[in-house]
Amino acid sequence: MAVANEDSNNKAIEPYKVSQFAIMGAVQIAIVGCGHWGKNLVRNFSELGVLAYACDRNPETIEFIQRNHPQVECIDNFNDLLSKDFDGLVIATPSSTHYQLAHQALLAGKNVYVEKPLAQNFNEAEELHSIAQENDLVLMVGHLLLYHPAVNKLKTLIESGELGEINYINSDRRNFNPNHRRDSNVMWDLAPHDLSMMAYLLSAEPEDILSVRAWASANDAVVDVVHVDLVFPNNIGGHIHNSWLDPQKQALLTVNGSKKTAVLNDVFKENKLELYSRNADGSLTVEKPVYANDEPLRLECKHFLDCIENKAVPTSDGSNGSQIVRYLEQCQKMMSVGTLSPA
Repeated sequence: MAVANEDSNNKAIEPYKVSQFAIMGAVQIAIVGCGHWGKNLVRNFSELGVLAYACDRNPETIEFIQRNHPQVECIDNFNDLLSKDFDGLVIATPSSTHYQLAHQALLAGKNVYVEKPLAQNFNEAEELHSIAQENDLVLMVGHLLLYHPAVNKLKTLIESGELGEINYINSDRRNFNPNHRRDSNVMWDLAPHDLSMMAYLLSAEPEDILSVRAWASANDAVVDVVHVDLVFPNNIGGHIHNSWLDPQKQALLTVNGSKKTAVLNDVFKENKLELYSRNADGSLTVEKPVYANDEPLRLECKHFLDCIENKAVPTSDGSNGSQIVRYLEQCQKMMSVGTLSPA
């Protein structure tokens, strides 16, 4: 089963060509979970003119939405929200609630966009995917980097042979984020981005997870640093480093090829993507490929709207989401055997 749908495995998305129907408000969207990350989704769907309902249990969050988005009806009960008439539900709640909320919404006939991870185990993720397929509903997972213009430019360069044969891919994602410790470990929080991006860029799933090394710094059984070594087809090596302990945020991807090495630094505001090649005299040539400057989250939101409108399969559909959960589960099992601290 491919990580992305068949079409998206063959070519990169061209997100800047997404239709503008959403501006006309042809689709109505509801969001549940409007806090830490959800507020960004509220902003985007509101600016697209399609946000009808927002649901959150925090009175301060509700007050903020009412003040800044007066056209949106605010609700504090999820069951009351599901009784409303709208086309798509966006779920941005803690990951432990994703399965239950998405399950209820799909059975209520709603198209669903759920933040990563899709669920906390593969069986639940597959169940959600099956329900969506059986009921001809859109199920999309928030694998944001699949919609990133720089990532899509890099995918095009890889597929054109610009980098040569790919040898190694490394993703380093770190920040200082102790607030997430209550709901998951660092791997479930950050690695969905790395795994989905790597598989998308290489148009291939990992063949094997080689090792998972982890550390729980507070000795509280919550892993906040993890290293994952994996291998992709054609003996392409891969490494993921995730950490919640770094006060200097890092989101750095390196793709080493036989001709050139690509570096994508997503912390930079511009020139995120650079290509390095070594000259005969040992010096380096640095190229800065041109790509669209669209906000990845805006493109992802538009993609969800287009999929609802056209009954299309999202690039990050339920199958894609399920496969990423499967890898996370496998890593978690290996972590419990070989970790430095209990998982």
